[in-house]
Amino acid sequence: MPAFLFWIFALLMLIFGAAVVVNRNPVASALSLVVSFLGLAALFMSLDAYFIGIIQVLVYAGAVMVLFLFIIMLLDLRAEERRQISWLTSAGAVAVALALLFQIFYVVGHFKSAQQPFPPLARSTTDDVRNIGLLLFGNYNLPFQIIGVLVLVATIGVVLLSRREPR
Repeated sequence: MPAFLFWIFALLMLIFGAAVVVNRNPVASALSLVVSFLGLAALFMSLDAYFIGIIQVLVYAGAVMVLFLFIIMLLDLRAEERRQISWLTSAGAVAVALALLFQIFYVVGHFKSAQQPFPPLARSTTDDVRNIGLLLFGNYNLPFQIIGVLVLVATIGVVLLSRREPR
């Protein structure tokens, strides 16, 4: 992947990651998180980690975000909109974020290995997806099926709990 595509996807991920925190509307914040996940998946693809990139899109940008949006729709959004922003809390959050950023730059600047380029990774001759599939459906078939049943039961439970009673 050319360097400019890396910077585009990294910048896209950072901008929409900040939008997740800054947006007052929870739905807009969740959609910003989806775009951030897609940028992360593109970065995984650039590292030739295709399986992780696809799983990032399917699991996080798909299933987890549907769950988040379902929970957001159950919240009382009108009460959240009436709440005022505390400027003292916001200033404290900015101060903590700047302190964390300073610490990251300090540690990376004094870490000897961080100043050298990383050697290119060796190409793998085996298929990762095939190995994961054989391991998942061979050695861990029963736990995989149990987790599937638990997720189904949890989904049915959430639907029943969120059902509104007729008036």
